[in-house]
Amino acid sequence: MSKFAGFPAQASEFLGGIELNNTKEWFEANREAYTLHVLGPAILFVSALGEKLQSLDPKLSAIPKVNGSLFRINRDIRFSADKTPYKHHLDVRIWHGEDRKAGTSSFFFRMYAEQLIVGAGIHGFDPKRLALYRKLVAGPKGEELAKLVAKLEKSGFDVGTEHYKRAPRGYDPEHPRARLLRFNALHAAVRLPLPPETRSAKLVPLCMRHYRKLAPLHSWLAANL
Repeated sequence: MSKFAGFPAQASEFLGGIELNNTKEWFEANREAYTLHVLGPAILFVSALGEKLQSLDPKLSAIPKVNGSLFRINRDIRFSADKTPYKHHLDVRIWHGEDRKAGTSSFFFRMYAEQLIVGAGIHGFDPKRLALYRKLVAGPKGEELAKLVAKLEKSGFDVGTEHYKRAPRGYDPEHPRARLLRFNALHAAVRLPLPPETRSAKLVPLCMRHYRKLAPLHSWLAANL
């Protein structure tokens, strides 16, 4: 298999193009560009990144294919007011454990035409995991988590998602970690203007620099949830 050598400039051109021309007709006319310049390099990227991420979590799963670690470019419009058929970004997810649908913590990557997002965490707690998360936050393990979150925010990461306006029923609204109790997901990410490293194999070490900072949060989530 070829080694990852970066995403060519045509990848950004395609992503910018589909943002402006989000139609089936445009996509079909440019399907070859998507396959060659976005999907092909993305498959190699998942393999290269997954190998490096094993040093942070040996139980990570990196599946270099669509509906594996690569998200489909087609949008699910069944329950959305936005009926545009395609995403104008590339999404990658490398998750903890073997089950892709288990909702465990993951390292994620999103590429737009002019921007990258590099992050880790869980984007939505199911009811069982949410109840456990709240219990942990309110207890001694919550102190450790609060320190991790504070360190990430101090380093420039955005941490989400504070969904509720008040602490859940049964928890003190004046709890020292009341903010974290109002979360319905926990993830952190950094947004970057598209760097020149995107065009070369240096993209993997660039991402790893951020993932190493995110690793303590991922480890806390993987170990406890």
